[in-house]
Amino acid sequence: MKYCSIGEAAARFRIPESTIRYYEKKGLLPLIERDAAGRRLFSEDQMALLSTVICLKNTNMPINDIKQYVAWILEGDSTLELRLKMMSEHKQAVLDEMALMTESLQGIDEKITRYKTRIQERKEVTQ
Repeated sequence: MKYCSIGEAAARFRIPESTIRYYEKKGLLPLIERDAAGRRLFSEDQMALLSTVICLKNTNMPINDIKQYVAWILEGDSTLELRLKMMSEHKQAVLDEMALMTESLQGIDEKITRYKTRIQERKEVTQ
């Protein structure tokens, strides 16, 4: 089995090594193997889990919810329904946040258009 170092994992996901250490400390990356010198070794399964943790964190899932999700993964297939429910609810929360952001972006665009128009009008008056 091929393993990655923490530096390789950090580079692959474009995050600082300290973020990975934080995730491990918070219990989001259980079962990380270590070499004889105590350095973290990331298997393909650990890299997949790290990818999921990053995805959930990037979509504003709270650390405690991610921790619960990881615990359910470790429990196995008996938690599939719980995981499905959690992911479905989180997806809806993300969609709601995206809708709010889209609406807010329209307001920002209106301001930009208004300022550009006012600047152009000011230039025409001074010419």
